[in-house]
Amino acid sequence: MDTTLSYIGDPMSKTVLYARVSTADQTLEHQRKQAEAAGFKIDQVVADHGVSGVSTKLAERSEGKRLFDILRPGDTLVVRWVDRLGRDYRDVSDSIRHFMRDGVVIKTVINGMVFDGATTDPIQQAVRDALIAFMAATAEAQAVATKEAQKAGIELAKVHPKKGAPAYRGRKPSYDREVFEKVTAMLDMDAGASAIAKETGLTRQTVLRIREERAGAEKALASWGM
Repeated sequence: MDTTLSYIGDPMSKTVLYARVSTADQTLEHQRKQAEAAGFKIDQVVADHGVSGVSTKLAERSEGKRLFDILRPGDTLVVRWVDRLGRDYRDVSDSIRHFMRDGVVIKTVINGMVFDGATTDPIQQAVRDALIAFMAATAEAQAVATKEAQKAGIELAKVHPKKGAPAYRGRKPSYDREVFEKVTAMLDMDAGASAIAKETGLTRQTVLRIREERAGAEKALASWGM
């Protein structure tokens, strides 16, 4: 899906939102509203639907590869978080650095991160590059954890093949996977429980439970098919 609006500000530059919609809960409209609520003026939207962020590189996706053609120096690429670019460490790192070399600024809706290749200060460059590596690694680690949790859920379901689900799945989580990923992303950035609760609409106690039992929360989501 590609939606173009009139440019706001410098007519020579544009702000492009890239969305990777991998589940029913991660709608394009939701990701766009999140970006606009964070203050971004979106000129163009590029989105991939039902594409794996683990097995398919950004440059190999039907829409993702267009970013390498349409983005120009001075443009801004907006993503909900770096996991929308991908969940493979090397692919995410290489993509971000490619865009920065081309003079494109990458900004995230969650945590308001900014990756800009214009800085020449070696200390700022070192901090920026370390942050890119950390966030890319986190995106891949979350993908691995999700895959393992889903595998565990499938194994549990095999115990009761007639019912197609485990006899006891526990209480259904009060959040979906998108909210869970937002919470874990903020936790990985050392955000406080109160701040995360305010941002996600969850109770502080729920955020603390996720922090203390992340693997358990993953399994609960998987067992409920979320």
